[in-house]
Amino acid sequence: MQLNRRLFLKQLGFGAAGLGIATSSDLWAIPSRSVRLPRSTPEKQGVASGGLLDFVNAVESANLNLHSLMVLRHGQVVAEGWWAPYAPQLKHTLYSLSKSFTSTAVGLAVAEKKLSVNDTVVSFFKADVPETVSDNLAAMRVKDLLTMSTGHDKEPRPQSDNWARDFLAHPVDHKPGTHFVYNSLATYMLSAIVQQVTGQPLITYLKPRLFAPLGIEGADWEVDPRGINTGGWGLRVRTEDIARFGQLYLQKGVWNGKRLLPEAWVNDATSQQILQPGTDRANSDWLQGYGYQFWRCRHDAYRGDGAFGQYCIVLPGEDAVIAITSETSNMQAILNEVWNHILPALRGTGLSADRMATDALKQRLNKLALAPPVVESASPTATKISGQTYNFDDNTFKARSASLTFGKDGCIFKLRNDQGDHQVTCGINRWTEGETTFSAMPLKLAKTPVPGETKSRVACSGTWKDANTFEMTWRFIETAHYDSVTCRFDDDSLTVTFASSLSQVNKSKDPRPTLRGKRQVQAVTQKE
Repeated sequence: MQLNRRLFLKQLGFGAAGLGIATSSDLWAIPSRSVRLPRSTPEKQGVASGGLLDFVNAVESANLNLHSLMVLRHGQVVAEGWWAPYAPQLKHTLYSLSKSFTSTAVGLAVAEKKLSVNDTVVSFFKADVPETVSDNLAAMRVKDLLTMSTGHDKEPRPQSDNWARDFLAHPVDHKPGTHFVYNSLATYMLSAIVQQVTGQPLITYLKPRLFAPLGIEGADWEVDPRGINTGGWGLRVRTEDIARFGQLYLQKGVWNGKRLLPEAWVNDATSQQILQPGTDRANSDWLQGYGYQFWRCRHDAYRGDGAFGQYCIVLPGEDAVIAITSETSNMQAILNEVWNHILPALRGTGLSADRMATDALKQRLNKLALAPPVVESASPTATKISGQTYNFDDNTFKARSASLTFGKDGCIFKLRNDQGDHQVTCGINRWTEGETTFSAMPLKLAKTPVPGETKSRVACSGTWKDANTFEMTWRFIETAHYDSVTCRFDDDSLTVTFASSLSQVNKSKDPRPTLRGKRQVQAVTQKE
């Protein structure tokens, strides 16, 4: 899978991790759950544990950087695992997997007769249409937004704080409904339409209709400068919530015996509505057709997916759902391993009658971890520079000073910039979890959903690469991303360099400046 269809996110400021203030919404309290999905063992549900174990080994060998995995069969969780420091109670950024939830909101609004998929887009935005409305723009329907067939030759980008007006001003080169172009701003328009016809933001509208019945708690969703949920990206929920969502679709919109979503909508949303251009259909899961914000897959499956490997895969023929979160540049590789290993396991290939395979899988899943970089645990430099303040030269980041204070098995890194003081606490050669006002993603066009909530969850570890070089890894564990921050000490100077995981995945240069500073001279008070 090529990431160029996700460049929309990068151009919004999502393409490089940064030290800005975090945008998150909920307090960090973990919500209580009265009901979890039922648990079972693979073999009891006709699934071969060996195949699931092979999948885990394959994605780790290929360095696909998975963060979580959950497999459901017959509505039962038969395998689940989180690569520490990721954990079951943590939310995870969904990127474009958010689109499938937005589509669901449209389906609910259609069921409530608040709109129709054949309504024209311009009918909802009369104050924002250009002076001259082209025939193609006039003909664009809600259905064309849902199917990524708006008629645009290139994906529109926001140019101001009025994203709807920017979308409507973009040339519509083709007849809507005939030409597929992946279009995140089209999904944003769906969110704006839902808000307009219901009088509620998308996430508020979904809470009593979808989230509460499914037991999804604590979800948050980014907003545009005008307070409209972004729709095409920005939702955060937990791995089990992704699995619940997939199970609802597998059950044709019914949950606990109650219909939440019309079966006809589920069928339309997950069926091929338009076919993407391309020739390598036998090997690509991005050329199998597109529904209402769902992708068709090989093997008669369908999915919602998001950049860097966020997946909700539904396999109706196997009565199964697979939820995955990750950070990878090779999204197709993850799907290939699903088809190579999990699909045969669901079909009973290698099914064992004894518990050895089941126990081996369980033990493996319980020990999943992303190990922090480990070189040396100590350096004589630590005692010399601990607690010292280094003042930086002028820089575009407006960083003013920094310090590292070392303890027995950890350190505190503090940095002051024009926004104030920020810090992280790192374990030495081990993860230490906490909160920070450093951010994985400076969301330049989104404002904080809940004013004043600016902290991100983070797991940090540091190691001495040599006597004068201390490297920290900051994993922002409710996103897909992490930062590598290297501090180099030479005599009385400090150099700090940044390398985001996003820049590594995108094979791009981290945009943040190298910070260079001198140790602050301490004032000495002489006794008389």
